[in-house]
Amino acid sequence: MEKLNFFGVGPKIGRIVLPYLTMTIALTIIFPEKLTFGKTLQEPFLIAGIVLLAIALVLYFTTLRMMLPGIRNNRLVTGGAYRLCRNPLYMALLLFLIPGLSLVLNSWIMLSTSVVGYLVFRKFIHKEEELLEGIFGDEYRQYHEKTSQFFPNPF
Repeated sequence: MEKLNFFGVGPKIGRIVLPYLTMTIALTIIFPEKLTFGKTLQEPFLIAGIVLLAIALVLYFTTLRMMLPGIRNNRLVTGGAYRLCRNPLYMALLLFLIPGLSLVLNSWIMLSTSVVGYLVFRKFIHKEEELLEGIFGDEYRQYHEKTSQFFPNPF
């Protein structure tokens, strides 16, 4: 039986998203007058960014705590955040962490990293899904059928 992999397609996504994120941060530092939201929005965006970062970290680490035993025991995890979407770790990073960071750093261009990250996620995630279907068969197919891939669906 094939075993689960902790990293999945994360490294493939990271090889594209992390350099892009680094570039947007560097551009914001070099051209703050053109790539920031402006001074008047800095304080409310800082507060909103801190809230998003807190949500991201809580979601990421609680999801990670659920995922690790599943990987160790080669068991499909479908509870907690995995009930809302099949990829809550990527969702936490792309919908909460990166936007939160962009608000804290007052950079509108950094928000484009979430779009780039989502497109890269869509390009590579099928490999992870094929692996899970190969390991868990019908159990995964049923989970796949009823659970959103990325955007949380509480219904």
